[in-house]
Amino acid sequence: MSYVDGFIVAVPKKNLEAYRTMAKKAGKVWREHGALDYREWVAEDVKVGKRTSFPRSVKLKPGETVIFSWITYKSRAQRDRVNAKVMADKRLAGMMDTKSLPFDAKRMIYGGFESLVKA
Repeated sequence: MSYVDGFIVAVPKKNLEAYRTMAKKAGKVWREHGALDYREWVAEDVKVGKRTSFPRSVKLKPGETVIFSWITYKSRAQRDRVNAKVMADKRLAGMMDTKSLPFDAKRMIYGGFESLVKA
């Protein structure tokens, strides 16, 4: 059964290119260490809801956009092995410092999910 880590972040629009560069590098590292898929998506049709929504979830500010991303693995166990290797990978050392990220990591929403339905 497959496993997915999902993420939602608010990124200042002026930092989108820096975010893209960071994501390409991170995606390459995750894939090299065994992730099956690595995807990053920028909001295009995401409205602010009355109670909940993607923009509300990350406390979106003016001049920011929402990024929705996921990393796919074979299983939770494989994800744990891959992530241990990724976190030890020197190529990402500078990127793991929250001060150098092109977004506010305090507003990032993330979690791991088991597959429920595949249609």
